[in-house]
Amino acid sequence: MAVLQREDRGAVAHLTLNAPESLNALSDAMLAALQAEFDALSDDGAIRVVVLKGAGKAFCAGHDLKEMTRGRQAEDGGAAYFADLFARCSALMQTIPRLPQPVIAQVHGIATAAGCQLVASCDMAVAAEGTLFGVNGVNIGLFCSTPMVALSRNVPRKQAFEMLTTGAFVEAARARELGLVNRVVPEAELASAVEDVAGTVAGKLGTAVRIGKRAFYEQLQMPLDAAYAYTGEVMVENMLSRDTEEGIAAFIEKRDPEWQQ
Repeated sequence: MAVLQREDRGAVAHLTLNAPESLNALSDAMLAALQAEFDALSDDGAIRVVVLKGAGKAFCAGHDLKEMTRGRQAEDGGAAYFADLFARCSALMQTIPRLPQPVIAQVHGIATAAGCQLVASCDMAVAAEGTLFGVNGVNIGLFCSTPMVALSRNVPRKQAFEMLTTGAFVEAARARELGLVNRVVPEAELASAVEDVAGTVAGKLGTAVRIGKRAFYEQLQMPLDAAYAYTGEVMVENMLSRDTEEGIAAFIEKRDPEWQQ
């Protein structure tokens, strides 16, 4: 059975990490499958939102340590394999914010190490009560340096550093307080809560959301004056859209817009 499953429900694509026996570890096969699916989605104009979730007891337990151990058996001690592994994983994590569609993580059980990185890389996240988040590599002597990149862009600096150096788990409610997830709901309500968010976003003008997501990440990297100059240009681009004109007219006329995209 495929390690990654896709199910489209209208304009929402559901991607399910499907290796429950390894707690959906990011094996070589899983990384390749995710990268291929995200690459395909980037050109799929029919999909407006992507939901990412895990089968079984957990969302994702991070890298596959058994595969990493086998990689160490190479003549160079695994140096080439590990360099390639972390490069592939980093490329995947950077693909998510570059994807035109918003990506929502639907998280339950645990999200640890690169699994926590995966949550932090998504645009939004909804977690079930009791979910545990951690960057626990330090507990086995491997500092979570690459997961740190996404984590430290979601969580305040001192709290991120504490998680990285203690290897302690953070429960879902605390993860929400820190900004790692948007919402926490009872596990029985997790799927419906994610559907609500996904449906709301999918119901917006697709071109506006795509333009806005791109601009959101671009402006975050800019000084204040450059960010305003850039987003001003983006607003002009958005305003010139026929569908935006229709949306404004519909609002003024108190009717539903008739969007083409």
